[in-house]
Amino acid sequence: MLASNHGYIHLDRVSQSFTTNEASVTLFKEINLVVEQGQSYAITGPSGAGKSSLLMLMSGLEAPQEGCADFVCAGQRYDLATQREKMGFVFQQFHLLPELTALNNVALPLKLRGIKDAEAKAVQWLDKVGLSHRQHHKPHQLSGGEQQRVAIARALIFEPSFIFADEPTGNLDSANAREIADLLFSCCADQGAGLIVVTHSEALAERAQNRFALESGRCFQLIQSDIKEAAC
Repeated sequence: MLASNHGYIHLDRVSQSFTTNEASVTLFKEINLVVEQGQSYAITGPSGAGKSSLLMLMSGLEAPQEGCADFVCAGQRYDLATQREKMGFVFQQFHLLPELTALNNVALPLKLRGIKDAEAKAVQWLDKVGLSHRQHHKPHQLSGGEQQRVAIARALIFEPSFIFADEPTGNLDSANAREIADLLFSCCADQGAGLIVVTHSEALAERAQNRFALESGRCFQLIQSDIKEAAC
């Protein structure tokens, strides 16, 4: 289990833009956000608003063009790019390796870290997500919902501090989407991991303890029926 000394991610006046056809497009400007380990968050907004880019910044996979993105724990501040081993990911397209079985896909993050009992832990996690009977099947032999279950087990097996999920139910029917949402939220809660979900699904967004809407380059926090700008 994770240590009781939980950390948080702090975005301090971060801005991101890109250039296309010699024109500069600003995705968002001077956003301040804090996401805490052990809490769940949903990020919503129209297509092209920069939700996935914001997720990449929060996870340390991209650096902000302006501002700072840090991981803070026990009074120490670290650059997010140096903390990627604390971050797990779940994607809309699953991103499982097609040549590997479900067991080996889940075990892979531990094997890359040189952990000897990686496969034994992978068996335990496949059981947690209800797929112990499918551990020797490859991705093409699994349904979309089953593949996403494998992806969730792979993301959580090394006990990350945060899970970042980009449209995790986007390729699933409504029944599978509900089951995957249940699994994702419950597993993150059991592990004490922070969960940050980018989604177009209103049902999924409503599951989160905290909710942010990204639109027109600004970030707004939704609190019950109220909306306020999130320190931008």
